[in-house]
Amino acid sequence: MLQITDAEARVMEVLWAAGAPLSAEEIAAGLRGPQRWQLATIKTLVNRLLNKGAIRARKDGRRYLYSPRLRRERWVGAQASGLLDRLFGGSLAPLVAHFGNQRPLRADEVEALRRLLESYEQEGAPQSPENAGRRRPKP
Repeated sequence: MLQITDAEARVMEVLWAAGAPLSAEEIAAGLRGPQRWQLATIKTLVNRLLNKGAIRARKDGRRYLYSPRLRRERWVGAQASGLLDRLFGGSLAPLVAHFGNQRPLRADEVEALRRLLESYEQEGAPQSPENAGRRRPKP
């Protein structure tokens, strides 16, 4: 999996959210916030992402438009697996226990975890995290 820095990930988030190719100036506008990066810094990050193959560029007149090649779901999955492996020896239970000890789990989070576990028991296949908070219809 591609190694993407935190700063590059912020650029990727703007591109993933856009759903359409963006110019460097549009990426800069999407990055407005407490971190005031210069356009040159953003262009450097974009060039790094191009060199890594995470994004593609298309000439549009005098400018380039950038779009992601790397899917967000794939990157998030690799990041999550890496975190799980590095910090918890690949075991999910200690990860959940750690976060539960850091702050109390909300009732809706406990219910989502319960439904996720039920789906494993009933179907033997993982339910996507996006759907873990929703109840599946009974067949």
